[in-house]
Amino acid sequence: MSEPVRSYVVRTYGCQMNEHDSERIAGLLEADGMVRADSEDDADVVVLNTCCIRENADNKLYGNLGHLKSWKGKKDGRQIVVSGCLAQKDRETVADRAGHVDVVMGTHNVHRAAELLAEAQSRTDPVVEILEAAVVDDHVMFPSALPARREVGYAGWVTIQIGCDNNCAFCIVPAVRGDEISRPYADVLAEVRAVAAEGVTEVTLLGQNVNSYGRDLQLAARQAGDSSVRLRPLFADLLRDVGAVPGIRRVRYTSPHPKDMRPETFAAMADTPAVCEHLHYPLQSGSDRVLSLMHRGYTGARYLDKLVEARRVVPDLAVSTDIIVGFPGETDDDFERTLEVAAAAEYD
Repeated sequence: MSEPVRSYVVRTYGCQMNEHDSERIAGLLEADGMVRADSEDDADVVVLNTCCIRENADNKLYGNLGHLKSWKGKKDGRQIVVSGCLAQKDRETVADRAGHVDVVMGTHNVHRAAELLAEAQSRTDPVVEILEAAVVDDHVMFPSALPARREVGYAGWVTIQIGCDNNCAFCIVPAVRGDEISRPYADVLAEVRAVAAEGVTEVTLLGQNVNSYGRDLQLAARQAGDSSVRLRPLFADLLRDVGAVPGIRRVRYTSPHPKDMRPETFAAMADTPAVCEHLHYPLQSGSDRVLSLMHRGYTGARYLDKLVEARRVVPDLAVSTDIIVGFPGETDDDFERTLEVAAAAEYD
């Protein structure tokens, strides 16, 4: 008699990168023979793909794990996976606080989801695997090369970069995602062509700091002795080439950093019909003093100058942002400066 088919549920917290990782985890579990369940009640495996940016992330995780302890006890063979940024940060703490968890895995080993679940079936203690850095292998570093179960058929995430080299005072991403690594240019285009052939018409290019894409590739080529390499922004070229792939009707990207916004990017957005007229442009604060404390690398005036240029070049541009209120040391005057810049920016 054949083994019954196991089912799974993935619960995602956090950013688009986490959403993309969850699609890949789901794809791997289905490639391993599982099917997606409608709810936890029907599932044999629950994956909690965590975020650690927000203050209450750990409270939310351990609250969910407390609920899942009774869920697990109701049926033999049920398993719980904790993955993502909070797992990367807390490591063995998750297993210590919730011994009924079966697998704890970090941000660099999404590709191991099915294998770690299989290993956990023969163990009584949790399997904890936290890699310190991305392994130099395309499908490991860039989850886009793994199988995916997309939430909607027409839209797909394409990872162009992982990690971040910035040191914003409020952000833990460099600690849990590692150094900035750009995916080879040809590999990005090959994946876009592949997803277009599967019927995807809208792609979102993903990275922690997408508009610095390619800087590390060019520096590495120069250091290897290739004198023909000219340091130039590759992200604008990538927008044009992705937008030219047959079948792709919309191209989006997230998230850029204001200090790295370049005229070439605005020109590529204007010149490429498939690139959506939308710019997510994180301000964080309008106070130059607070921006300095945040280590953001720009001033309020510089931020607005680039925004004026973007709107001049890209007709009907829609602009969204992120703002932090109450940053440590922020005064009423600092807050007023943020209101002033936000008013001048006229976000959509």
